[in-house]
Amino acid sequence: MIKFLVSILLIALLAFICGLFMPWWTIALAAFAVSALIPLKPLLAFFAGFLGIFLLWGGMAVVIDQLNNSILATKIAEILPLGGSAYALIVVTAFIGGLVGGGGALTGAFLKPSR
Repeated sequence: MIKFLVSILLIALLAFICGLFMPWWTIALAAFAVSALIPLKPLLAFFAGFLGIFLLWGGMAVVIDQLNNSILATKIAEILPLGGSAYALIVVTAFIGGLVGGGGALTGAFLKPSR
């Protein structure tokens, strides 16, 4: 359980740092690297990657949304079939990021045999 929580935190931290200097897709590389270094079973690795990036992107989206009073998120949510809900857009954003992070972590977990 400790390795799972440490993996979530390291994935989120490394993805945040990578996101400052590199393109958005480096979140998958961050999840891959952490999952390759900290051995977890594939399903747990996927959930660690998913949760790490889901929480990171969801938190960042909420902060950005609050800083501009939901103006941008509401306009984007009106373009997409989300009924103009800024919060639905935040959840969709976090979910997509979580899938990318989970895929990267799952790939890293398959490098080593599960223990």
